[in-house]
Amino acid sequence: MHRRMQRLKNVGAPPYSLRPATAEDLSFLYDLHRTTVREAVEATWGWDEAFQQQRFREHFDPAGSQIIVVEGRDVGVLQVEEWGDEVFLGLIEIARSHQGQGLGTCVIQDVLAVAHAEGRPVSLHVLKANPRARRLYERLGFVVDEEREVRLVMRADPAGNEG
Repeated sequence: MHRRMQRLKNVGAPPYSLRPATAEDLSFLYDLHRTTVREAVEATWGWDEAFQQQRFREHFDPAGSQIIVVEGRDVGVLQVEEWGDEVFLGLIEIARSHQGQGLGTCVIQDVLAVAHAEGRPVSLHVLKANPRARRLYERLGFVVDEEREVRLVMRADPAGNEG
């Protein structure tokens, strides 16, 4: 089950809204994916453009994604899912033009606030080859819960509910 997040607050980042992704977002989302994760994917498995495009098209499911919109412009994507008693942050990608402005921090803090208010932890996976993302997650309270071959499983528990 995919979870739809609602915008909660503005904590210094540009105000954003979320809208459901549609089939028409395929091109935008692939370009966003290519520009935001290519370096980490390339370092992990190598980058084959034709393979990446085909894989993206085959796995694209707009029902599971929300587009992050700032000032009327699509600037990112968010995927949040229900995994039993926890919330899984499946994906967050922010366009380079909007990185470093607190937007990703704000969106993740909103995900954490909703889940933690329900007493639920938030987990995510991050490629080991993406230290910038790992630092962001650690700054927001995520800790490494499990180390896999190419990914880290990270988790942020609600206050007073570690473990």
